[in-house]
Amino acid sequence: MTTTAQALREWARGSLPCEAATELLLRAFNGRFTQPGWPWMHSDEQGRSWIDFEAIPEHMDGLSGGEHQFMMIAASLGGEEQVALSDVIPGLDRALLDLVLAALAHAAGSHQDSVILEKPEGVLGFERADTLHPWPKEPPDLRAIDGGQN
Repeated sequence: MTTTAQALREWARGSLPCEAATELLLRAFNGRFTQPGWPWMHSDEQGRSWIDFEAIPEHMDGLSGGEHQFMMIAASLGGEEQVALSDVIPGLDRALLDLVLAALAHAAGSHQDSVILEKPEGVLGFERADTLHPWPKEPPDLRAIDGGQN
């Protein structure tokens, strides 16, 4: 059985910014913004799920200031919403900021970077570089929501 998280990750695969935005919503706030019932969450009878990032800014009534700022970042990464980082970054707590930094690194492809090295024997080679900012370890409650499929 495919979990919502698996279906969303499959849907986002292939677009680094969309992957990053999807992962933000899956990892933050115990994944609650990827649960059915939100106007931006969609699924079909075949078990496919997707996020309408364009709908997020229109449907954020009732969210706290930090949730609103975070969701605007996700909407910007996953869709066409433009945000001023000076408006959305200062209100984030450390845990959310850690996720945002990892998402930015992922969206930029830093986890896929290779660097060219000149070896002592004068031969050029490639070496895979680590991501600039890795995704933080998931809390146990997220693994339970996701069925442990990360």
